Amino acid sequence: MHVPFCLHRCGYCDFTLVAQKDDLIPSYLQAIRNELAMQTDVTEVDTIFIGGGTPTHLSIDQLQQLIAAIREKFVLVEDGEFSLEGNPDGLTDQMLHALAELGVNRLSLGVQSFDPDILKTLERHHSPDEAVDVVQRAAAIVDNVSLDLIFGVPGQTLDAWSESLSIAETLPLRHVSTYGLTFEKGTDFFRRQNSGHLSAVPDELEREMYALAMQRLTEKNSSALGFQHYEISNFAEPGFECRHNMVYWAAQEYFAFGPGAARYINGQRSTNARSVTRWVKSWLQNQPALQDSETLDAAAKIKEAVFLGLRRIGGIDLDLFETVHGVDLRTEFPEAVDSNIGNGLLEISGGMLRLTSEGRFLADSVVVDFL
Repeated sequence: MHVPFCLHRCGYCDFTLVAQKDDLIPSYLQAIRNELAMQTDVTEVDTIFIGGGTPTHLSIDQLQQLIAAIREKFVLVEDGEFSLEGNPDGLTDQMLHALAELGVNRLSLGVQSFDPDILKTLERHHSPDEAVDVVQRAAAIVDNVSLDLIFGVPGQTLDAWSESLSIAETLPLRHVSTYGLTFEKGTDFFRRQNSGHLSAVPDELEREMYALAMQRLTEKNSSALGFQHYEISNFAEPGFECRHNMVYWAAQEYFAFGPGAARYINGQRSTNARSVTRWVKSWLQNQPALQDSETLDAAAKIKEAVFLGLRRIGGIDLDLFETVHGVDLRTEFPEAVDSNIGNGLLEISGGMLRLTSEGRFLADSVVVDFL
C-alpha cells in the first residue's frame, strides 16, 4: 500500500509522492477504497506493508481509515507481519500506540544518518537526538523496529559513516537497511550533479563504507548488533528479516494499491500511474489508472528469478530453480555462471549459487551478465 504524502521531497528521492498537498488526502483515501473494492474476494495474506512517501504524515484518524479499508479485503494471518514506514520527526507516543492498536507490528524508520551535516545535505528534518529518541520509544511500543541508513552522501567521510553505525549499534533494533546514495534522473540531486554543484563520493570510498557496514552490523560481541546479512542491503536479527520484501526477492506474487504501486499477480506485472493527481482522479471515477502492464513469459520469469535471487546472501537454490522453471540455471546461462565464478564473483556451495563477498560489491554488473 503506497501512501504518497510527505512534508518535503528530499533532493535524492524519486519515489511517487507529493509534498505540501495534504488537501488531497481525503480524496486519496476514497480513491484507495475504490481501488480496494475491485478485489471481489477477501484474501488471507502473510504480510501487509504500508510504505511511501511518509505514511506517518497521515493523522491517526486517517491511518485508521486506511487500515480499516485494507482489512475489509485482506486478512492478515495470525503470525503475519504488518510493516509501516515512518519518519522520526513528529512520531509521537500517541501515534506509536495507535499504530500498535491498529495491528502494526513492524516499524521501518527513515533515519538515514545520525550526522547533523549529512542530515542537512539529505534535506532531512529530524536531528540525530530526535532519531535516537524515536527509535527507543518505538521499540518500547512496537518492538520490531528497523531503520534505513544511507552511505556515499556528498561530503560524508568514512569516520562519519562509522559514527552512524556506532550509534545504531546502541539502539534496540531488529533490522537495519543500508543503501548507497544514487543520483536518480529527475531528482534535484541529479540536476545538481549535472550542473557541477554536487559530487558523488569516490567509488573506492563508497566501497569502503559498504564493507564497513557488512563488518560492523554482523560482528558478534557485547557492543554489536550481531545481525545476519541476508540481502545485499539488509541486515537483521535472526527471525526478524523483512518477510514482505523476501516475497519480492523470491519472485513470488503480491498485491499493490496506491499511486506508483507495482503488483505481480498471475504472471502479470502492472504499475499504477505515478502521477498522484491522475491516479486519484481516475479512481474517484472508479477508473483504473495504470502506468504500464506486461505479462512475463517463461524467459522473463527466469531472468527475473536470477536477478532477484542473487540479491539474497544465501543465493539461489539450484534444484528448486529447476523445479520451478524447468531449466538448469547452469546450462541456461553457462557463460554468465562460469565467467563470474572464474572471476571470483559467484560461487556454488551446498547446491546454492550465490555472490561471493567480493561479488556483493559488484552485484549489479554480475546480474547484467544474465539479462
